[in-house]
Amino acid sequence: MNDFSPASWIGGLALIPVVSFLVFIGCFIAMPTFLFLLRQFGIYVVVEEKQSLVYVLFGKVRLILDEPGLHFPIRYLTWRALFVNFFGDVRTVDRRLDQEYYRATPVNSEEGAPMGIGMWYEMWINDPVAYLFKNADPRGSLRTNVGNATVRNLSNLKLANMLADRHNMSALVRNDVGEKSKDWGYAMGSVYVRKVQFRDANMIQQIEEKVVNRLRQVTSAIRQDGTNQVNLITSTAERQAAVAFAKAAAMRPYIVGEALNTIAQDPEVAQIMFEILENQKMLDGNVNVTLVPPDRRGDTLTQLLTAEPPPAAPPPRSSPGTTPPPITN
Repeated sequence: MNDFSPASWIGGLALIPVVSFLVFIGCFIAMPTFLFLLRQFGIYVVVEEKQSLVYVLFGKVRLILDEPGLHFPIRYLTWRALFVNFFGDVRTVDRRLDQEYYRATPVNSEEGAPMGIGMWYEMWINDPVAYLFKNADPRGSLRTNVGNATVRNLSNLKLANMLADRHNMSALVRNDVGEKSKDWGYAMGSVYVRKVQFRDANMIQQIEEKVVNRLRQVTSAIRQDGTNQVNLITSTAERQAAVAFAKAAAMRPYIVGEALNTIAQDPEVAQIMFEILENQKMLDGNVNVTLVPPDRRGDTLTQLLTAEPPPAAPPPRSSPGTTPPPITN
């Protein structure tokens, strides 16, 4: 029978810290150490994405691993895998896409203007062996090659083409650099003229002055053209208004004549209308009217009396407390 006494329980609990310590040693110290030794002796290796491992032993490249995943170098190197980390070298090459900006490469235009060309380009390593062993500084050599290709292909171009035609300029530099970069293990991606600038401060100032003057001329021309358009519209409107008023003035006598002609067809209506108009004219003229009986109109005395001018109106009487106006000779 099993012993379930309290002493056995206490003994079992005492073993828990020991087992935990042994598990900790095994998982965090022994296992990593064992895996490290396997990697050191070339049993296995893990290759990352966009990464290459180059195995060099006794001055020769023995193996290149460029596929991501788990690999076993001992399968390819046999007994050499046990010594490659001790007597050789395992070099890691990063094959990810990289980019660089080469600033203000000095060139001259066809007109002799000193210009600066900024080249932006992409590259990645497609031949790890050429990258490691054919050039001591492949990145610096590629940068120098880009600068030389820029000067060689973009010098003596017309200034207008430099400022406007960047696509063809980029293609010229890329075609020149692409072939040479392959010898150093590089593959060229996009090559683009990112910036074109003037290098002479005096020339920049002169261009700014010309641009300002041109803007002033254009502004003045636009303002003058607007004034001319306004004047043209105004004169056209005035001419059309004058023509309309002239037509109206010409039509008024015709309309009045037609109306009078219609009225004159009835003599009584015409006589009454003319009398009304005459009376209205006298009332509007503020004249003195002398009424004479019909039986006395042919008398000479009556005619003389009506022909005399009316007596002058008496001066206005001053109100009490006011000073009368002075009498002048």
